[in-house]
Amino acid sequence: MHDVVAGLTVPSGIPQSAATVLHTTRELLRHSYFCYEFSTVALLHALIAMEIVLRAKIPDSGTKPLNTLIRQGNESGLLTERQTEFLHDGRKLRNRIAHGQRAHSVMPPHWGAGMLTTSFALISEVWAAQPTPLATTGTDEGTGI
Repeated sequence: MHDVVAGLTVPSGIPQSAATVLHTTRELLRHSYFCYEFSTVALLHALIAMEIVLRAKIPDSGTKPLNTLIRQGNESGLLTERQTEFLHDGRKLRNRIAHGQRAHSVMPPHWGAGMLTTSFALISEVWAAQPTPLATTGTDEGTGI
């Protein structure tokens, strides 16, 4: 498992709280060899790190729910459609587990490793991305001049 997690690198410059969560994510995956449920918990922790990164990248994010942050990230161009879809899927899984609609899934470590490789790549992509500035028309919207 040491070789499996070796490729999961924490992006430089991300908020310390996100980096700490990602380190925990790696350790959960490492220990999923002994407890398969840890793969699912690791994936949920990666989503926590993603939320921290979104809050750091989206102005005035405050305490908005993750659903809103994902939507704002997509609307601003920070997130691609593929990234938005992936994050909504993760959010839905997290909500089903958190609200008792689904028990923890048992996930073999190699499945978890694949999903976490995608998660780490997504976090790196979003951290490096710049939102698209809102288009301006060159006129005052109130007067049309």
